[in-house]
Amino acid sequence: MRDYELVIIVTPEFEEEATAEIVEKVKSWITDTGGSIESFEEWGRQKFSYLIDKHKEGQYFLFNLKLEPSAVATLEHNFRLQESILRFLIINRDD
Repeated sequence: MRDYELVIIVTPEFEEEATAEIVEKVKSWITDTGGSIESFEEWGRQKFSYLIDKHKEGQYFLFNLKLEPSAVATLEHNFRLQESILRFLIINRDD
């Protein structure tokens, strides 16, 4: 297992409950692939420097994970299919 850092940006138009459901879905994807969440932070709404899919701001979330390298591709695939996630970034912290 390797240490990863994941940041996702969720569309700002969702209510608090809908955003919580998206975050729970991401957490379940991580645990379903055999990973574990070491820590989680909600960074809140932040303005973008430029428009992303016609949005001026987004809701940021940070996850510190332990995950098998083979599971990263599965997570990325799930993120690309989820329209409510505007952007995501997975970084290997072991290097």
